[in-house]
Amino acid sequence: MTGTGVGRSGVVGLALALGLALALAPACRNTAEGVKEDVRLNTEQGRDGAQTAAETSEGTARNIGTEAKETGSTIGQAAKEVGGTIADGAKDVAGAVTDGAKDVAADVGAGKQTVDIKAALMAAKGIDSSHIEVDTDAGTRTVTLKGTVPTAAQRTAAERVAREKAQGYRIRNLLTVATS
Repeated sequence: MTGTGVGRSGVVGLALALGLALALAPACRNTAEGVKEDVRLNTEQGRDGAQTAAETSEGTARNIGTEAKETGSTIGQAAKEVGGTIADGAKDVAGAVTDGAKDVAADVGAGKQTVDIKAALMAAKGIDSSHIEVDTDAGTRTVTLKGTVPTAAQRTAAERVAREKAQGYRIRNLLTVATS
């Protein structure tokens, strides 16, 4: 084999290479088409997944919105009930304070009556008030004179002074005439 420089083994190798290339050509083409098909399928799956995720998110958002609305309504109702309870309690407290203030005012009024009567008895000429006690009951609007005086005239005079000072009060004269 002279001239060409390719031996028999070279021809066989070349034939094998050519056969391999011809055999691989459809495979490469199939591989490229396969890759394109894979890309197309993956793209479709991605779109479907995105659409499903969007629908799921939308549904979840609607559910959250509904639950938030219901929770807000429940909270609003509870707040309304608490507000009503507080208002009722405030009315009760206001009533108690008013009643207490009336009681205190009555007690102060009764105490003032006691002081006014005792001062008037001490200032009255002809009455020895050193042994006279004056008690005033605001609830029954009663003034009670207790103790002793030297004469029946002083007993009557003490009752008259009490009536003048404690107008609107009933006078109970429990004074006794001391006998010496």
